[in-house]
Formats: sequence, C-alpha cells, structure tokens
Amino acid sequence: MKHWSLAGSTAAIALFAGAAQADVTPAEVWQNWQDLSASYDQTITGTATESGDALVVSDLTMTSEEDGITVVSTIPEVRFTAKGDGTVEITMTDSYAVTFDNAADSTSAEITVSQPGMVVTASGTADATDYAFAAPSVEIRLAKVDGQDAAAAGADVAATMANIAGHYLVTGTDTAKTLDSEFSADSLNLKAVVKDPETQTDLNMTASVAGLSGKAAGNFMGVDMEDFGEALKAGTTMDFSVSYGAVAYDMNVTEPTGPTMIRGGSQGGSLQLAMDAARLLLATSGKGVEIAISGPEIPLPQVSLSYAESAMNFLVPLAKSDTPQDFTAVFKLIDLAVPEDLWAMVDPTGQIPHDPATLIIDTKGQMTVTTDIADDDAMAALGDAPPAALNALEITEIRAKVAGAEISGNGALTFDNTDLATFGGFPAPTGKLDFKLLGVNSLMDKLMAMGLMPEDALMGARMGLAMLARPVTGPDDLTSSLEFRDKHFYANGQQLQ
Repeated sequence: MKHWSLAGSTAAIALFAGAAQADVTPAEVWQNWQDLSASYDQTITGTATESGDALVVSDLTMTSEEDGITVVSTIPEVRFTAKGDGTVEITMTDSYAVTFDNAADSTSAEITVSQPGMVVTASGTADATDYAFAAPSVEIRLAKVDGQDAAAAGADVAATMANIAGHYLVTGTDTAKTLDSEFSADSLNLKAVVKDPETQTDLNMTASVAGLSGKAAGNFMGVDMEDFGEALKAGTTMDFSVSYGAVAYDMNVTEPTGPTMIRGGSQGGSLQLAMDAARLLLATSGKGVEIAISGPEIPLPQVSLSYAESAMNFLVPLAKSDTPQDFTAVFKLIDLAVPEDLWAMVDPTGQIPHDPATLIIDTKGQMTVTTDIADDDAMAALGDAPPAALNALEITEIRAKVAGAEISGNGALTFDNTDLATFGGFPAPTGKLDFKLLGVNSLMDKLMAMGLMPEDALMGARMGLAMLARPVTGPDDLTSSLEFRDKHFYANGQQLQ
C-alpha cells in the first residue's frame, strides 16, 4: 500500500492544504512539488521558464507505476506567482487529462479533471511548504475507455464537488514525513450511466452527499507500505476522519431477468480510522438511514429498511505488552424497522408486536497482548492460539429489544488467566452481571403458537430462565443477578457451580 498518488489530479496535489506565514519563492515551491513526487515514487517533468514574478511550467507531466498500472497526468500549464508577501499563488489550466494503462490486460482509461477557478496559495518555508486551496468546483469525468470516447462506448460517468477548500502540509525528509491536512466541500454528486450490449445490462445511478469535511494526519517513515507491519514498527501513524450531511442515492439496473432498484439515503454520519504500532481505532456513525430494494430475485414487490441511528467504535491494542491495555467495543443499531410485507412472511396473523428493533452492546475493558498483532509472521506462528488474554470486561450497557420483548443489563468482570480449569478452559471470572427481562415468556409462547419454536425448545428455555432469573411483578417481568465469586457461580444468590 502506497501514499495516494499526486498523479490522481491537481485536486489531489492541492486537495488538502493550509497556510503558515513565512517566505517561500516560486522556484522553491516548484522544487517542493518535484521532491514530493519523488518521495511518492513518481516522475515529474516540465519546462520551467521565468516570466516576471512568475515561474511558468509548461507541459507538466507526472508518471507513476504500481502493479503493472501506469498513471500519467499532463497539465498544459502551471503558473507559480510571487505575491510579494512571502506566499506564492499557483494557478493552472482549467482542465487536464489523466490516463491509466494496464499492461496485464492491455486495457486503458482516461479521465478529464476540470477545476475552473482553482487557486492554490503556497506558504511556509522551502522545507515545510503548505498549500491552501479553494475552488468553485472540481469535476472528474470518464473521457475514454480503451481509446474510445467513453460516452459513445456507453459509459457516462462523472463526479463533481462544489465549493472546495482545505489545506495540505507535508514536512520532513524523504524517510520521515509528517502529514497534516483538512478539506471541506459543500456537496459531492455522482452520476453513472453505463450500457453493456454484451450482457444486455444497463446501469443508471445518481448519488449526492452534502456537507463533506475531513482531516488527515500521520507520520510516514520511509518503509515499504506494502509491509504495513514493519511500517508501523518504524513509527508510521495515521489518523483519518470524515463527516458528512444528507446522503441520497438511486440506482437502477436493467438486465434480461428484469429491473433491479436500490434507493435510499441518510441524514448524515461520520467515519474515523486511526492506527499506529500500539492501537487500532475504527469508529462509524449514521443517522436516519433508509433503503428500499426491489428486483426479480426479491420475493416481495419492495423491501424497505430504516433505522434511526447506528454506531460502531472499536479501540484495540496491537502492541505486545506485559501489562494490560485498554480496549473498547461498542455496537448500536437503534429502531430498525422492516416493512409489514416482510413481517407477514413470518407473522401473517399479527400475533407479535412489529415495533422497531434495537440492539446495543457497549463494553470496555483490558487485555494483555502477548503477540504483536500487526506482525504477520508472529500471528501466523500462533496457529490457533489467541494473541491476547482478557483481563477485565465492563458492560456499560447491553440491550436487545424486538417483537415486544426486551433484555437489558450491565456489570463488570475480572479474569484470572492462571486458572483455566475451573470454568472449562475459560479464565476464571470474578464479578457481577445484572439483567432485566421484559416480555420474554410471552414472546416464546407466541413463537411456539406460530410454529417457529418447538415445544421442547420452549421447555428448555423456561427451565433455563427459572434457574437464572426470578419474577418481580409477574412471569413477564424478570431480573437476573449473575455473580462469579471465589471460583463459584451464583444466580440470584443461589450457588450453581
């Protein structure tokens, strides 16, 4: 895995930039571009001439190659103009081409990048040049496929971003670079109309995202990023986050078997990915998500799903350590609703409530990592053995609500990893878990009446509930207090092991 290529677009050269006030000259900025390209294993060429306070580079060409794919970007003109305040204004041709050639299968593609009104301001120093940019719009459009006009060949594909701004700063040497960037855009719009006469398949898709913003930071230590474990050991870090507003998409596929439709959207969400030698963080969120699907292989006219909120947050230690390290594991899906047509397939007479379902698992704890998880060789040598030992687990909240029944609970446990015998190979726990169960007995009765739960399974479940739970105000209002103490297991004060 390598850094994102500058050859992708001038928007990629300038798409994340900021400003640090200090003196920099047009020649130093041009040299900085060349140094950056070299650090990304790119070749950059162009004819540079001086014109008053400006350095003009004609026929600027950037070339990179990876896995047999050659990418070439050619910008007719880039102008570096000294502004007299220690900064340099960079303007360039409104549009240019980027070509992709795959030697393995002799295929090629060409895109056109259009960025009228793009202005980039370089500031800082020759060793730490910062690029701040703004553009009314940037469009990336598929222009050619295997040398043919893309639209004529049946592929009209384009992406447009509006009111873009941001900054991009890379400092350090070739072997130790630091990245600091951010960007924002009012909107992102995608369009794809593709026709394939060989398969008699037509695709028509549109999508839009509002209020995009993001940040990226990291250290890149000059190690081959294809060996990511070694790169992390050398000090490579990354922290990327993006947030977005309203999303809408509409995709229609026509095939010989019939049309398929996927339509949906959301009110917004976010994503964060951070990683270094010590830990991995992955966090996502979404609100007001809706999706509708129809097609020849779907047994209903249309399947519609929606949920009010979702969240996922995983923080996992990666580095081997003799002491316990913190971890977090959170998953939330709030108010998942499915259509009545789908409910009718399992509950045609409406015996159970069709209320939206919710699942929340919110936990944290500590574990001792015994093997560097990012080290592929060390992980392979483990075989089936776990790379970490669980020391402590705190359940902040666990809740499952569906079909009129609800289970909720919390608690905390610690684990003795020197005792794997008392509980059949699992570290001996100490602690207490408390649960509430509402409507579970009624739901099991209804499932048996509907033929979805065998009578012997119902009897076994009732016996388990009788051992682990006790009624509060009636048979459908239960509590359960599970305690592990002194190598024994207690349910509601009664010793079971």
